[in-house]
Amino acid sequence: MQVLHLPSIWTILLCFIVWPVLQYSAAFFCLSIPDRIFRTNSIFFRTHSFEREGRIYDQIFRVSSWKHLLPEGSIAPKQRRFEKKHLNDFTEENLNRFLLESARAELTHWLAIIPFWLFGLFVPAKVVGYMLIYALLVNLPCIIAQRYNRPRVQRLLNRMKRKGQMIHIIKSEVTANETSN
Repeated sequence: MQVLHLPSIWTILLCFIVWPVLQYSAAFFCLSIPDRIFRTNSIFFRTHSFEREGRIYDQIFRVSSWKHLLPEGSIAPKQRRFEKKHLNDFTEENLNRFLLESARAELTHWLAIIPFWLFGLFVPAKVVGYMLIYALLVNLPCIIAQRYNRPRVQRLLNRMKRKGQMIHIIKSEVTANETSN
């Protein structure tokens, strides 16, 4: 229900001011959440069977063909910033950090959609639907990209761990053989 009735130009201007404030508020809120909350095996962030390890997003939305066009929108201070767009460091530590920051980014975009209804306080009711459409168009591609990338990185991490375990087993056997000779 519209509570504040402003001239059209002020209403439009207010929309252009409120959206960035809402987006940045969601981002700042998610930056303040401790890292331990973003466990990628939690029910919210884990890959569900219907997602087929993220492949469904490429089959339906062709995410691999456009995800590179998404901006890197991190507002974190430089010392906390993590580049998710291009992975250059494939260490276990960095891949785990990618998983964490991917979950943080996903939550940020979900939270940025929710307050679309606030526009109902100062825009006509029919415009609130347009605000929801805008919120979905801006945030869903980012959510889809996170849901697509996270299982791919998790698979890589799992392969690296298995390979590391195999190397450890082989080294143990070699060491055992050397000491027995």
